[in-house]
Amino acid sequence: MYQSQHDEEYVGEPCYGDGSVYVGPPARTRRRLILVAASLAALLAGAVAVDRITAGRAESRTAQAFQDGMGTTDRPSVHVSGFPVLTQLARGSLDHVDLTAHDIPANGTTRPLPVTRLTVGMDGLMTSGSADEAHARSVEATAHLSYADVSSALGVKVSRGDGAGRVDATATLPLAGDVTVSAAVSAASGNRVAFTDVRAERGDLLPPLKSLLDKALDEPIALRNVPQGLRLRSVTTTEDGIDARFTGRSVTFRPESSSG
Repeated sequence: MYQSQHDEEYVGEPCYGDGSVYVGPPARTRRRLILVAASLAALLAGAVAVDRITAGRAESRTAQAFQDGMGTTDRPSVHVSGFPVLTQLARGSLDHVDLTAHDIPANGTTRPLPVTRLTVGMDGLMTSGSADEAHARSVEATAHLSYADVSSALGVKVSRGDGAGRVDATATLPLAGDVTVSAAVSAASGNRVAFTDVRAERGDLLPPLKSLLDKALDEPIALRNVPQGLRLRSVTTTEDGIDARFTGRSVTFRPESSSG
């Protein structure tokens, strides 16, 4: 079949309404675009890797400062938020850092109650030239106190009470038996946990048992093994312990930085 030369010129090419023909970019241009895109992706991946290494170093320094200051056996877990971290370090502070530490020990009579778990959120964390100190613009923290540790510190068995914000305290003495009272827990000045509104629950409140409970509950118990600059705001009871919530401004983590 005969086909004109004009028809042959447009075979296989898409046409638009005005008769124009689409011509794709040359193969060389496409290859160049692919190479540029691949290079940019590689640079971005490299930048992310370098930034993550930098964040890891900042996390390690912060964990070391906290461990030295609080005397924990295990190094806390630390996470630096935001990207890029390099830019944050260049301006002298990290936007936000989360830290979780376990088993902050008591230390003699000045730190009588261990902290089972401490979670800390820090804004504006600045690191000094030394690896054992870190300073935060503002901090929110929660100290979890296990009932076992609270019981050891008070000298009576403490467990969760029936009502919200209450605990049961059980005193036991040979021959006198045991008695259980219920008490409300609340935040007191000086970073202390107070036990108030004491009510008899079970058993006879004999004088020796009453004396033991009075000694345990009359005076608030101090939480001294938390970083200096934190202030106790509220306490709540949980299934396995007491949560104490702290806030603070201009808080420094350094050796012997616990509140006195």
